[in-house]
Amino acid sequence: MNTIVIKQAGGPESLTLQTRPRPVPGPGQVLLRVAAAGVNRPDVLMRQGKYAGAGDVVGLVPGLEVAGHVEECGAGVTQWQPGTAVCALLGQGGYAEYAVVEAGHCLPIPAGLSLTEAASLPETAFTVWHNVFQRGGLLPGETLLVHGGSSGIGVLAVQLAHALGSRVMATAGSAEKCAAVARLGANTVINYKEEDFETVVAAAGGADVILDMVGGDYTPKNLRLLRDDGRLVFINAMQGAKAEFNALDLMRRRLTITGSTLRPRSAEFKAALAREVERHVWPVVAAGRLLPIIERTFPLAEAAEAHQLMESSSHIGKIVLLVQ
Repeated sequence: MNTIVIKQAGGPESLTLQTRPRPVPGPGQVLLRVAAAGVNRPDVLMRQGKYAGAGDVVGLVPGLEVAGHVEECGAGVTQWQPGTAVCALLGQGGYAEYAVVEAGHCLPIPAGLSLTEAASLPETAFTVWHNVFQRGGLLPGETLLVHGGSSGIGVLAVQLAHALGSRVMATAGSAEKCAAVARLGANTVINYKEEDFETVVAAAGGADVILDMVGGDYTPKNLRLLRDDGRLVFINAMQGAKAEFNALDLMRRRLTITGSTLRPRSAEFKAALAREVERHVWPVVAAGRLLPIIERTFPLAEAAEAHQLMESSSHIGKIVLLVQ
């Protein structure tokens, strides 16, 4: 089978097309014939050798989410049958014609979606549901601030929070991106290159939950913007992992700082999260209230070009590799 392999930690040119044997599913696993694979920021970090827990990346196949058809079931798998169309979350290995996936990490294709559209959802849906709604505890009527509202994570978080009855504010880096995020349901969108997001959000009364992938000097600003009992949730720290804050102020206003990464979590945790996503997020998708937003697709062999687009941050929504 054809795969995309990391030759060495480095730039997009370190991704190369390589032929490898087709994998075999073990107990509790399924083999998927991959139709499409989502491209995500952690794939870039893995390629660069900067993704926590990835270790030596030489020879690894990136790819955290795919959609396709079940080709073969391992021992003990009863919930899926060969020929069934599914999408799935992986730890790695999605940039390939075939991928082995834990059966519990697969989800049915939401009604009305193509395989390409479905491939853009698992990593972002798992991340948003766990961080915004489970860890952040966002409730209807509360206000969510999403940094990077035009990113793959951002467009899903904005749409899902809006659909479930929350007020949404977001930041984005251009007028085009701001307009796109507003169309997805954000009540207020701030062009952070032209306005100070802290001033705008503070004038609007602050936020109950903030989803942040920036870190650095955003952290004290985010904490100042939280209402009493507010929750700051980190999913990345692209501008720096360290920051100072006033612990006494955090105590006085009963603030919560939390965050998570999915890849190191147990198979059992991810399987339970998959069922939560299917229960709570998939009906919103099937009702047409959450749309896959795909900037561009690339053939599998052009994975390096897809990574270049991801690193440019000029895209709105997701980037997807077409595998078969």
